[in-house]
Amino acid sequence: MTRRRSISLVAVALVAAALLSGYGGASAAPPVEAEATEVVHWNELAATTLAAVPGPNGGAPPAYQINMGITQGAVYDAVNAIGPKEYQPYLLKKRFGAKASTNAAVATAAYDVLVALVSDQRGTAPFPTRETLLQNLDDEYEASLAAIDDSPFKKQGIDAGHAAAAAMLAARVDDGRFGPSPWTLDLRPGHWSPLLGSTGQPILDPTPWAGDVEPFLIENSSQFRTAPPLALDSAAYALELNEVKALGGTPVSTRTEFETYAAKWWQSAPTRSWNEVARQLIARDDLSAADSARLLALQNMSGADASINCWNDKYFYDFWRPWNAIVRAGEDGNAATEPDPGWTALITAPYPEHPSGHNCQDTAHVTILRMYFGDVIQDGFHITSFSGLLGDAAAEPRVRTFGTFSEPLAELIDARIWAGLHYRHADIQGQLLGVNVANYGAANHLQPVGR
Repeated sequence: MTRRRSISLVAVALVAAALLSGYGGASAAPPVEAEATEVVHWNELAATTLAAVPGPNGGAPPAYQINMGITQGAVYDAVNAIGPKEYQPYLLKKRFGAKASTNAAVATAAYDVLVALVSDQRGTAPFPTRETLLQNLDDEYEASLAAIDDSPFKKQGIDAGHAAAAAMLAARVDDGRFGPSPWTLDLRPGHWSPLLGSTGQPILDPTPWAGDVEPFLIENSSQFRTAPPLALDSAAYALELNEVKALGGTPVSTRTEFETYAAKWWQSAPTRSWNEVARQLIARDDLSAADSARLLALQNMSGADASINCWNDKYFYDFWRPWNAIVRAGEDGNAATEPDPGWTALITAPYPEHPSGHNCQDTAHVTILRMYFGDVIQDGFHITSFSGLLGDAAAEPRVRTFGTFSEPLAELIDARIWAGLHYRHADIQGQLLGVNVANYGAANHLQPVGR
């Protein structure tokens, strides 16, 4: 029997309005610290489910991260609403009993939000796997609830999960997702032009609206505006253009074999990579459900806000990609650059260049992870690349191990140059944006209470 419910946004808004204003009676029983097993399970399920959504329907990298922020924010509120308050709520102010089932709350909050996100019909791409994803969510939810003994505490946990999901979904009505594209073609030197597909049509961003989405933790979508791209006639610009020209092209380049591999390896969704790392370290350090839910909420809502601010910057600056700039170098007014009409990048992307989206998002995740675990990780952590560009598993392994968070961030700056996607300045500015967003979010939201 399916447990899936039709989620009306109007109904959700009405329910949430009532929930946000009230406080339920909390049990006086001593708190029992819940383990993080179900938090971790539903985080992994959310990451794999949302990764399977087609790009224009919300599966493209910035929208994928926004959807993870919605999911993990709701899970956090559901866990945080049970028993004595450990942290500031995100949206849900209602309290539930100290013995309410945390596992039921986690599963219900995640399930409700994921069903709503996967069911959203506003995307434009065919979605033949939608029903399969929804059925899998039904099955997983059934299994999660079946593992919990029937009792009033199970019902209280379910109620907490429904309340947290309703509050989050209500807050996300008309939040800018699936809005109009902010981009218009500008043929002047320095402005981005899309590549053409096999049919001669421009290849455009599947989620250009990401930069106009209402943020989760920062004040507005341009709060941490990056420094602008380098001036076309500057020596610094010429130096960076010539660097990517030498290293980022295909088939001829001065890249090493490892650099080519790394460029392709990093063409994987940072949302999926860094949630995987978080799950490893949660298990290693045996974090509680409350601490794990908070970590994943801060990490994913910061990642979402970094993506939002980054995409706002991309369309604000509308700066040209290396494959625009190198072919048209004769128009940039810089004597130190030379055009190469045949130059093509190893990897391409369908939106403006500045700043680097990967660097914005990865650094926001890492900044939160460092707050919990430090930079050096004893025995290291592994990251799995889900890049579709990798070939033979032996020659180009998908799983790599790092001993510090500094290592992958340093490599990522170079990897985007080796890919022909970015200039060094855009990578550095992306990392600065990610740090700023994450630091602001953690300093102003989900703070400890009473300690």
